[in-house]
Parts: sequence; C-alpha cells; structure tokens
Amino acid sequence: MIEPEFKDGLLPVIVQDYETLEVLMFAYMNREAFDLTCSTGIAHYFSRSRGKLWKKGETSGHYQHVKEMRIDCDRDCLLILVEQDTGACHTGYRSCFYRTIEGDVVGEKTFEPADVYKN
Repeated sequence: MIEPEFKDGLLPVIVQDYETLEVLMFAYMNREAFDLTCSTGIAHYFSRSRGKLWKKGETSGHYQHVKEMRIDCDRDCLLILVEQDTGACHTGYRSCFYRTIEGDVVGEKTFEPADVYKN
C-alpha cells in the first residue's frame, strides 16, 4: 500500500460515485479516519469544525461504501470511489456540489434533512 502524506495531520479527500463518477463531496481525513476507512470499507473523515472523527452516515444512515481508493502523484490527496446510500450532502442533496456559483440549483435533492437529523 502506498503511504499517504498527511499535511498538518490531514489529507484532502475527493469523493465520487463509483458508477457515475459524479463528485459527491470534499472532506479531510486524519490518520485514524484513513485507517478506519481502509479497515472497514466505510468512509470516515475528520471534521475540522468539530475537531473529531466522523463516520459518514453515522447520523443519517447514508453511508459511503468504499469501492476504490486512489492516491495522487504527490501522495497528498485521495480520490475515493464510493457507493453512496441516498445522499452525500447534509442539506439533502445527492452531492454537496448541487448549485452553480450563481446560485442555480442543478443537483438532485434526495432527502429532507428535517426527517433525517432529528434532535
């Protein structure tokens, strides 16, 4: 296995649907998230805003099942191809990249956040 190079303890990750190649999200992994992703086959990330490990789908049930992991030429960025359960974005869209810079919605809404993220 090629060892990634973590910058300041983090590794940028681009996530794509393994069939359509749609970009679903961008996140970061720390060493623990990387190791858990490799060992479980479920994507784990590090939340910079919360300062903690995050298993994608733990709250929503919208897991990312890892099909393939690719590393870039400098070993400092990952591309993960996943089978996405329902949607990747916490706003209810399949992809976090659901709108243009002008604000036009171009993505598919797959769930209502209020139905998923109940306090």
